[in-house]
Parts: sequence; C-alpha cells; structure tokens
Amino acid sequence: MKLADGDKLCPSCGSLARNRRLWDILQSDYLKEKLKVLDFSPSRNLYRILKENTAISYTSTDFSGEFLADKQYDITHIDLPDNSFDLIICYHILEHVENDLKAIAELHRVLRTDGICMIQTPFKEGNIYENLLIRTPKERIKHFGQVDHVRIYSVDGLKNRLLSAGFQVAVKEYTEPNDNKFGFKEKEYIIIAKKTN
Repeated sequence: MKLADGDKLCPSCGSLARNRRLWDILQSDYLKEKLKVLDFSPSRNLYRILKENTAISYTSTDFSGEFLADKQYDITHIDLPDNSFDLIICYHILEHVENDLKAIAELHRVLRTDGICMIQTPFKEGNIYENLLIRTPKERIKHFGQVDHVRIYSVDGLKNRLLSAGFQVAVKEYTEPNDNKFGFKEKEYIIIAKKTN
C-alpha cells in the first residue's frame, strides 16, 4: 500500500520501506549467535522478530513510551556500564535529540570494541540544519518537517559528528529501481559507525 509521502506499507506485517531494508541488512550481515543488541524505539514488526530470536540478547528501549520497549533509557545518559552491546540500532532517533553530541558519546560508550551502531535519520544536501531556538510545533514542522524534530542532518554532517566522537564511519548508499520487489526506497543512506577503541 502506498502512503501519502510515497513510502510503501507492507499489507501483511505493516513495515515501512526503511524497516524492510534494515531487516534485510541485519539478517544478511549482522545477526549472529550471542549478539547483545540495543534497539532504540523499534518498529513493531522488527521488535517482534528480534524479540523472538533466542540466539541473541535483544533489548529495546523507548524514552517517550510510545513504542514497544523493555526499558526507558535516556539516550543522552544510558544507565548501563561501558561496553555493554555488540550492536546498536539507532534509526530515526538523533533528529529528535537536542544534545545529539552527548547521545553520540553515550552510544560510543556503551558499545563494545568492534561493535557496530547502525544509524539512519532523514537527510538533506549541504550542511546540518539546526536551531534550538525553534521550539513550537508549528515552527518545527516548517523548519524540520515534523513537530518533534530539532534538526535535519546531512550525511557528511552526521558522519563528521560520529568521527569526532571516536567512531570509524562508513556510509552505505542503496539505490533501487522504482518498482523493486521489496518496496525499498529508490535511494537510501545508512551509516555504520564502528567502535575501534
């Protein structure tokens, strides 16, 4: 089913294009036995699949209480020891966080050495656009496209913030034909941030 914004909703599981892409990447490249996974505000369909996977240790978190979650961690102050996870999924989270530099530092802290953080946000060309003085829902819709967004990243801008926090960063670009089998977006970026120390 095609949505107003052009995204395609799966009539069977309710997944959006970005959820299907994430699942495709996770199962082909990242999921393995005994993996400790932290997932911020997961989609319902991925939550169910990952929660049922007994080969991994899966923890979901949602600070606002709007998503299915086991915990309510504040991404700017994650109440867990250093080096707690092998894989962190941070999809469409950072654009909601005022102090994203603190959030990025916390992601780095709780990730184990050689661990991976998979990150996606809405992206635009050029520089990051942010202004923390823009606070009302009406202003945020006008400037950022959504009432609870505080910035719009550029790919390079987010990459540079992750590099400055100590991550090794790879930007994955995916392109698909318009009518592809799985309803993936025609063009999509995912950032893979690896902790190397």
